[in-house]
Amino acid sequence: MSKPVIWIPRRLSPATLDRARRDYEVIVKPDDTPGTAAEIIDMSARVDGMIPCHSEQFSADVVAQLDPRLRIVANHSVGTDHCDLPALRARGIAVTNTPDVLADATAELAFMLMLGAARRAVEGDRIVRSGAWDSWSPAFLVGKQVTGARLGIVGMGGVGRAMARKARGFDMQVHYHNRNRLPPAQEGAAIYHQRVEDLLAAVDFVSLHCPATPDTLGLMNAERIALMPRGSILVNAARGALVDEGALLAAIESGHLAGAGLDCFVTEPGGNPDFAAHENIVMMPHVGSATVATRDAMGFRALDNLDAFFRGEAPRDLL
Repeated sequence: MSKPVIWIPRRLSPATLDRARRDYEVIVKPDDTPGTAAEIIDMSARVDGMIPCHSEQFSADVVAQLDPRLRIVANHSVGTDHCDLPALRARGIAVTNTPDVLADATAELAFMLMLGAARRAVEGDRIVRSGAWDSWSPAFLVGKQVTGARLGIVGMGGVGRAMARKARGFDMQVHYHNRNRLPPAQEGAAIYHQRVEDLLAAVDFVSLHCPATPDTLGLMNAERIALMPRGSILVNAARGALVDEGALLAAIESGHLAGAGLDCFVTEPGGNPDFAAHENIVMMPHVGSATVATRDAMGFRALDNLDAFFRGEAPRDLL
């Protein structure tokens, strides 16, 4: 019996590719660039399944042109805002994602961004690296202390809960806003705020961990940023669309916010060049899950979903 054929448009981890080639006939896009609409449509006639990343766009227009041979899109990502899920379901194409496995890695990066913004890491690195460090003073590079501070988490899914666990190691008081209050066993000692506006006014740091949906686009606009105490810090390791970048820039320039830590932007790749002039904005290029262990786990989770589907079972992460 012949093996199912799958398409992998991006360079996944070596362990993932080894396992995929063991169990499937695999077509890998050789140049590791985002799969275009034309490539997705063309490959749909040649394969039974795909493992795309967030970089491949399955819009309604693309989905309408997919060949009936394609039966499953097993995303190598948690977010699925690059997929028109109703359109894919209407075509009878199964869609899965990779939840749970990247929570700790993403929370680690969010914490790094928070610490970097609080302790002026970009400015300090530049001073030492450029050879400009020629003096010292008690007033030199004074930052904001994280230990014992109040952290507000917006979105208490897997990543938000991982962030809360790490924050407790810094003796932070954790506050959170979520669509629904967590059960006591998951909530721990965190303080729940039914309204995000109430949370923003009560904390020193805000870390965003919610998905980009019609309800959360532009969540952090000028009005909500103004509710944050003067000298507070905003961290976004979720989706760029959650933040009004013009409002954030204005709050940085006015001094209302002491800094920001950003792993995602409205425009990706590329980011926002206006942020580059501000050393109190710590930036990374959307690599929250970029550890060896997590990339392997994401790839294996996508393959687990494919394996179940081709055995005739419901994949664990069917959307």
